[in-house]
Amino acid sequence: MDRLSRLQTDQPLAPHTTMQLGGPARYFAPCRTLEEIRYALGWAAGEKLPVQVLGGGSNLLFADEGFGGLVLKVELPGLRFAAAPEGGVLVEAAAGQSWDGLVEECVRRGLAGIECLAGIPGLVGATPIQNVGAYGQEVKDTLVEVRGLDRQSLEPVAWTNEACGFAYRQSRFKGADKDRYLITEVRYRLEPEGEPQIRYPELRRHLEESVGLQELGRGRAALEVVRGGVLQLRRKKSMVLDPHDPDARSVGSFFLNPVLSEEAFQALKVRLGERLPPSFASAEGIKVPAAWLVEQAGFPKGYRRGGAGVSTKHTLALVNCGGTTRQVLELAEGIRGQVRAHFGVSLEMEPVIVPYQ
Repeated sequence: MDRLSRLQTDQPLAPHTTMQLGGPARYFAPCRTLEEIRYALGWAAGEKLPVQVLGGGSNLLFADEGFGGLVLKVELPGLRFAAAPEGGVLVEAAAGQSWDGLVEECVRRGLAGIECLAGIPGLVGATPIQNVGAYGQEVKDTLVEVRGLDRQSLEPVAWTNEACGFAYRQSRFKGADKDRYLITEVRYRLEPEGEPQIRYPELRRHLEESVGLQELGRGRAALEVVRGGVLQLRRKKSMVLDPHDPDARSVGSFFLNPVLSEEAFQALKVRLGERLPPSFASAEGIKVPAAWLVEQAGFPKGYRRGGAGVSTKHTLALVNCGGTTRQVLELAEGIRGQVRAHFGVSLEMEPVIVPYQ
């Protein structure tokens, strides 16, 4: 492993995750170049070791026993801005770049298109995997191209937006091609001096009360106001990284909002009788807020079971209260079971659960 000078053994994984949970990795390799990534993947294949790719650790939950193979931490640097052939500005960001840092820099340059995605922890390389979204924007709205490596052949590959198979918190990288590729760069097309997107009702109300939408305008100043508003809303829910906030020891929303067919939604309404659930239409079907289902099933903000609990500020965030991964997963399964029993709806967990291998 002479070409991986920073290879470590028995590296604690908890400090590398926002949940601050997980045992040690048998091998741990921070990789800052494509050559290091190729070498690490090839070495692990030769040793017949499983590989877990790690970015910012904001959507991963490692087992208490740790990971028995190689954890490859992507630290690829690089950020470029250029005129896009079809108009606008092309932003080329390496997978190891901070996502929130990218949003901040784009807003500083007056580039519109990702301002509502401020404050989301993690790295650029993870954003296409689950089609990261918040406050009315999704990565797929501005993404032009994803570049990566085939983890078997180690050959470069690239996908257009259409080839990524994006849906609500989904993509080919999370579905059919899960763990087949390693993302190395993402390209977005943003609008210079563009108008901020304010589609989400909560954000609209917040901005109307604080600055007034009529005065907002467009360009850098307007984008900074919207970004600031998003960060304020996220802080109130402990959805930004803060080492002093115990509610921030989470992976953000632990459950996806279920998208129901018309038939399934009608069945839910029958179960509830006169108590109509909140809902809103989406391209995939009728979306019901998972937070409402969780709370109505008996898990309010601040609920605690052993070393795991529900955030005091956001019902969808499960929090590490000095416990273990096992305790968090037991609480998650308890919530899912009660939601199924009460409403006939199956909640899908959002984070990647990494078992010991």
